[in-house]
Amino acid sequence: MTKALEGVRVLDMTHVQSGPSCTQLLAWLGADVIKLEAPTGDITRQQLRDLPDVDSLYFTMLNCNKRSITLNMKSDRGKEIFTDLVKSVDILVENFAPGAIDRMGFTWERLQELNPGLVFASIKGFGPGRYENFKAYEVVAQAMGGAMSTTGFEDGPPTATGAQIGDSGTGIHLVAGILAALYQRTNTGKGQRVTVAMQEAVLNLTRVKLRDQQRLEHGPLREYPNDNFGEAVPRSGNASGGGQPGWALKCAPGGPNDYIYVIVQPPGWAPIANLIGKPELADDPDWATPAARLDKLDKMFALIEQWTEQHTKFEVMDKLNALNVPCGPIMSTRELIEDETLADLGAVVEVKHPQRGSFKTVGCPIKLSDSPVEVQTSPGLGEHNSVIYGSLGIDTSELEELKAAGVI
Repeated sequence: MTKALEGVRVLDMTHVQSGPSCTQLLAWLGADVIKLEAPTGDITRQQLRDLPDVDSLYFTMLNCNKRSITLNMKSDRGKEIFTDLVKSVDILVENFAPGAIDRMGFTWERLQELNPGLVFASIKGFGPGRYENFKAYEVVAQAMGGAMSTTGFEDGPPTATGAQIGDSGTGIHLVAGILAALYQRTNTGKGQRVTVAMQEAVLNLTRVKLRDQQRLEHGPLREYPNDNFGEAVPRSGNASGGGQPGWALKCAPGGPNDYIYVIVQPPGWAPIANLIGKPELADDPDWATPAARLDKLDKMFALIEQWTEQHTKFEVMDKLNALNVPCGPIMSTRELIEDETLADLGAVVEVKHPQRGSFKTVGCPIKLSDSPVEVQTSPGLGEHNSVIYGSLGIDTSELEELKAAGVI
């Protein structure tokens, strides 16, 4: 069975997380992704190692289904080889600091000359302007994209989310841009630049808070649990941020992740009241309508919590779902990595690795009916030098010379 992106060749010059998350998804969708590394390798091969002299999980979980070559871009011969590589691919992806590729001698204009159909995709921290040359990392992007100022509790500091919305979130945005450019190329025959800034990707994911910023001009945000509102949208703890109130409630036996998130929609109140042993509140005018409950959401969730504390989060999940009440247990990382349903779905997969035996990683979240994904292990450093450079006409003897000279 063919893959969705079969025949598409990607030269992957990315490192760390934001870029590799993009190119790994392209590889999962069937593209031939050639990871170009310096002879010393992607820095994440060594970062956060759990086993000595074995590629870290940081690297393996972001570089599945790729092939690896090494190349010293500072050498003249390295630049010649890179020129041939550019001519042979459909997509070039990089996430270096602004201007790094230009300083190597490969401006967008030069790349277009070499390969007019090339899609040249880049991740930067920020767009052109004041912030353009600032360094950006995951939490810096969260800070400057609006996520941190609106995450956490009202009386606490701005808080980063554990979801990597700055790095992997930007990578997913870049995939969308690359696929759009590829599709446009089928009509025009021309490649184009695709750029995504981490700050803007986070901002896109924080759009509901910009919605609420504008609503705030017309008065307090009544669905928020906050007592006071200033000039900006406040941190609102575990409030749902939507039109229906929700909160994380304690469950038995009381561990750090023994919570369940419960949303109370208008039709759900009466079934909940009966379930928690408060049937009289279903028709009580002080409780029966969303408007009546709006000014005492804390009391409403406290009543529900008195009941949830007597049951495990999965027991509560089953009971509430039977009543069509939206809810979700707070699942720890251990619960997720051991969850049988996620394993059956391919959302968490076990991958064989030549040095570490095996490791678990996320599967492809995009499911295509005619292009199934088989997650394969990440490549060893320079594992595919002979195959890929051989296809460019470089024979074995020259490969040995290039290696001895530090070019590959």
